[in-house]
This record gives sequence, C-alpha cells and structure tokens, in this order.
Amino acid sequence: MTDSPSITAVPADAPKGKFSDYLELTKPRLSMLSVITALVGYLVVRAPWDWTHFLTTIVGTSACAGGVAALNQWMERDTDAQMNRTSDRPIPAGKVPDGAAFVMGWGLCIAGLAILFALASTLAATFALATIVTYLAWYTPAKRYSRWSTEIGAIAGAFPPLIGYAAAHGGMEPLGWVLFGILLFWQIPHFMAISWTYREDYGKVSFPMLPVRDSEGGKVAMWSLVNTLALIAVSALPTLLGEASWFYFGATMLFGLWFLTRAIRFMRPEGRDKAARKLFFASIGWLPLQLGALVIDRLFIT
Repeated sequence: MTDSPSITAVPADAPKGKFSDYLELTKPRLSMLSVITALVGYLVVRAPWDWTHFLTTIVGTSACAGGVAALNQWMERDTDAQMNRTSDRPIPAGKVPDGAAFVMGWGLCIAGLAILFALASTLAATFALATIVTYLAWYTPAKRYSRWSTEIGAIAGAFPPLIGYAAAHGGMEPLGWVLFGILLFWQIPHFMAISWTYREDYGKVSFPMLPVRDSEGGKVAMWSLVNTLALIAVSALPTLLGEASWFYFGATMLFGLWFLTRAIRFMRPEGRDKAARKLFFASIGWLPLQLGALVIDRLFIT
C-alpha cells in the first residue's frame, strides 16, 4: 500500500503552468460527462424554462466537477507518476505545483456549491456536496485498499443527474432515481473495460481492483455482464412507471441489445483485450443514445 502523499516543494526553476495545464487539471472530458448528465436530469423534469436558473445550475455543477477532478489528481499524484497512462498529467509532469492544484480544487468546489445553494436549490447543492464527499473521502482512498473501489466510484459518478433533477424540480421523484441507477450500472462495464485494458498499469501501484486481482479476466467479464443486464432493466423503468412512451422502451431494447452483445463477447477468453476495447467504445456510444432518447421522449412524445 502506498502512503498518502504530502505537499512537496516546487523547485524555483519549475516551469509555470499554462492555462491549458490548469484546464487539464479539471479533466474536461470527465467533468463534461457530469455536466451533461446533470443537464439530462434538468431537462426530463419539463419544468417552466428559466435561462438564468438553468445556466447557474450548469455553472455550479461544472465548478464542482472541475474542483473534484483537480483534488483527485492532487491526492493521487504519487500513483499517477508511476503509471504510463497518467504520468503526463499536470502535477506529476511538474506543470502545475501541488499547492496551486490544491487551492484551485477547493476554490472551484466551494464556488460551485455556493452557486448551487444560492441560485439553484438546496437539494441540488446537497447532491453536489454528496458527490464531492463520496468521490474524495470514499472513492479516492478506496482505490488504494478496496476491491470495491470501482463500485464506490460509480456511486459518486451517479449523483450529477440528481443535481439537475433537483434543481429543476425542487424535490425528487422516482424518475430522478432511475437516472441515478442508469449512471450507476453503466459505469461498471465502462470502467471494467478501461481497467482491464490498463490492468498492468494499475498493478504497478498495487491498486487491488478486480481486473488486477483476476488475471484471467473471467470474473471481470461476468461482473460487466451482470451490470449490463441490470442497466438494461433500469433503463426500461421510465416506460413501466408511465414516465416515458413505448417508443423510448423500443429504443432502450435496441440500444441494450447492442451493449449486451459487446458485454457477452467480453466473456470469451480468446480476444478479451480486443473485446474490452470494443465494450469501452460501445459504452461511450450507448450513454448519449440512451439519455438522448429519454430527453426526446419526455420533451416531445410523452
């Protein structure tokens, strides 16, 4: 197990970070996923439109997502430096000082929470706070000692749609929790595919996640398949709850069959590495299609 890192001094001749380096510290692509899913949560409520309220919700969510990403990299800078896929991140590469990343991360989180509390809704801000706490105080440390770190991270990653839903609605209904379930179960096959592809990197820093412990990959593939089936079932709930049409249900079954096919192919020992990459790309394609179908159905059909 690796000891928790401490803030280290930066040499006087260390290069000053560029704007692009600080932007990279917020993990724009991952943060954008949080913002988009919060947007989906906001739209499916079908509340009276208010541009100011909508934009403040998105800005607050964006700030919290970027702050969490920066603090996560600050906490993991020692292990990031040892893995090929992360060694060029701003902190281990020496582009951004430790202290600057720490201050930036907390500044963004506090600003985002303040915006959500003041201008969105108390419940939306509460879900944002739950995201921050779960990600930083539970998931990030758990990566060093728990086989269940991926599942813990999936909980943290499933909160953003609740932020948007709570902001637009002011409360919470079953459809909001369905979105939470969709994001929760989607992340398991998505990240199992990633972690299987980079299992050697994770093994270098002794992260005890399932793909590191399961050298053959059978358990990894089975767990991906189980969660894919759960994902399809949860995705169908809006129609069964009367919150979406049968058009949405048909789209869910079609997209689900495609995703399920990739998960089943991941089960085969031969060509598992290639199947993992295909499962990963399928997961990237599936999510916008599924959530897009729900938004379109809620706004124009149901």
